[in-house]
Amino acid sequence: MARNNIITGLDIGTHSIKALVAQKKGNDWEVLSYAEIPSFGLRKGAVVSAEETVKNIQMIMSGIEKDCNRRIDSVYVNIGGSHLYVTPSDGIISVSRADQRISKEDVDRVLQATRAINISSKNDEILDVIPKEFIIDDQRGIKQPENLTGVRLEAKVLLLCYFQPYFTNLTQAVLGSKLQIRDVIPSPLAAANAVLTPQQKELGVALIDVGSATTSLAVFEEGDLIHLAIFPIGSANITNDIAIGLKTEVPIAESIKKQYGACMFAKIEKDKKDQTKRKIEIFENSESLNFTKKNLVDIIEPRVSEILDLVQKELKKINRQGALPGGIVITGGGAKIPKIKELTKEVLKLSCEIGKPQGIIGLQDDPALATVVGLVLEGVDPDGNGGMINPIQGWWAKLKRWLKNFIP
Repeated sequence: MARNNIITGLDIGTHSIKALVAQKKGNDWEVLSYAEIPSFGLRKGAVVSAEETVKNIQMIMSGIEKDCNRRIDSVYVNIGGSHLYVTPSDGIISVSRADQRISKEDVDRVLQATRAINISSKNDEILDVIPKEFIIDDQRGIKQPENLTGVRLEAKVLLLCYFQPYFTNLTQAVLGSKLQIRDVIPSPLAAANAVLTPQQKELGVALIDVGSATTSLAVFEEGDLIHLAIFPIGSANITNDIAIGLKTEVPIAESIKKQYGACMFAKIEKDKKDQTKRKIEIFENSESLNFTKKNLVDIIEPRVSEILDLVQKELKKINRQGALPGGIVITGGGAKIPKIKELTKEVLKLSCEIGKPQGIIGLQDDPALATVVGLVLEGVDPDGNGGMINPIQGWWAKLKRWLKNFIP
């Protein structure tokens, strides 16, 4: 458990950086401090300028520390961006003990064996190994092989991979801000921590996290992650489309999106078609801008449909299109676009709900906070790992030794 029952999550995103400090009171965790500031130095969810990111982190942490009147020295931090991906792998070993009882060391060895593959790029590395199933002497579907008996142990896994330079930029930015890293969690898995229930993960569910510059998909079944994909498109693309379509500036387009935007028309608007064509007039810098609700839907709906089409393609890859009993859960800032739930149901042919973070008392009911809440919850339950297993000990020890080179 975190020292003094204080846990800090640091969500470093393309649009903003969020920091959440939670404190344990009794059996509950409550907000001690929360802050959000604009972000610089990231592109499509990945840190491209460590120096700019250091300034942002120092700024937000300074405000957080003043607000809660204490020094924050360590954080759970996310890693995002479309450079993250999963690839399947497998490994096989002979059980080492004479009595054929499978030990923890055997499990570690077979998981280590799954890493012995050539991944797509020399600059890519393996962040974690996520088991799908173990096989003992051809007996499939085993989740916990330890203490069972057999001669041969196999593992079917997903390898979670990343682009090493972006990971280095991220860790250097956090460590350069005089913070220690307690763990690095992929953004979609952190969000899943906050919005998905164990029952949903067991049934089969897809989490869609619509961020500013990227959209993440994480699919769970029988309690485990079975697929992950991140697309380089998000709610900022919708804002840019509005700016182009209405011939206005991006900040004005963002304001219009939040105040008037929607993915579809409400039923009452369909019944009264003249409402969709009623002029809306706003004034900015002594100039007027005119548009209709139909103008906005015609701009927003194609972009959101494009995102959902990408999701559908990924579900087809794993034969889960229209076949997830737990349905779709949408979270992230983009989940607040009106009628996105209805459009998702229509495109993906599955039930859908908006995922709002749970588990921290005193925080507003906002899907945009899913990742930062999930990071804190990772500290509350460090063995949870958002559907991931604990990192293999040898890799984690190696990473910690590498990180210590940058800790003041």
